[in-house]
Amino acid sequence: MNPVTVTSFGYLHGPAPEAHIVLDLRKHFRDPHVSPELRHLTADDRAVREAVLRTPGILPLIDATAAAVRAYQGGPSAGPVTVAVGCAGGRHRAATVARTLALALTDADADAEDVTVVDRDLHRPVVAR
Repeated sequence: MNPVTVTSFGYLHGPAPEAHIVLDLRKHFRDPHVSPELRHLTADDRAVREAVLRTPGILPLIDATAAAVRAYQGGPSAGPVTVAVGCAGGRHRAATVARTLALALTDADADAEDVTVVDRDLHRPVVAR
């Protein structure tokens, strides 16, 4: 398997990184940030991951993105594939989807060491809105 890099990021911290596939989760998927009990947590916290993964449409999006990555890898000029997953702040939706996508890709292929997740903005403070 060609190397895959999945980067999570927040649009409020800067533009999307260059990637073959860019997922913008801001408008179509509810933000855990609106729940006071989740606002200051991140994708490192189980409650956030569960909230994001229960969101209607998220799991099919992850499956479709994994299929798109495999299509890029199967092309005649296959090489490294980059995926950027963005939400508003990069702490909840994007990081959870990026990590789950990486798991989906490693579960489907024995070369798990070739999938890297980079959380660009997970460490940043909560964005005041």
